Amino acid sequence: MTRKRPQPKGAYADFMARAYAMELEAVERYAQFAEQLDSHNNRDVAEMFRKLSKVEALHAKRILEEMGWPSVPALPVAFAWETPEAPETAPFESLHYLMQPWHALEIALQCEVQAQRYFEEIAAGKAPKQVREAAAEMAEEEREHVKLIRDWMKKVPKPPADWDRDPDPPRMSE
Repeated sequence: MTRKRPQPKGAYADFMARAYAMELEAVERYAQFAEQLDSHNNRDVAEMFRKLSKVEALHAKRILEEMGWPSVPALPVAFAWETPEAPETAPFESLHYLMQPWHALEIALQCEVQAQRYFEEIAAGKAPKQVREAAAEMAEEEREHVKLIRDWMKKVPKPPADWDRDPDPPRMSE
């Protein structure tokens, strides 16, 4: 007979549910960006966004496993972000059909920095100790991601100033 692990409750569970939701939003958005760029035959950047989506999916899976949740928990009001989307979710308007790998990393860097700040604010706030400790740990992970992305950006060429110039832009028929 296997023993069922007790389900975490309270502020810690609420915080982890928010962290999980944030990771899932990032997974979905990066996957959407990959699909969009595939449709524009921008395969290199589409692949970059697929990799970013997989990294975020690993974070989400780790949270589910750590919490022992069999499925996605309901999203609590606690620890809500002030914008319609999570701090780690890239805005749709940041996507451009001619963007290059460097741009994808620039978007990811901004998202990781925002996530780091979100967790740092909670870690420095008045939440229960267990939440502050978890938030500090997650902020440190995001800090490592920021460094990793910055290192990655050094390895891909920075696009020229006219990278978005298209002598034959796509046409949409109505």
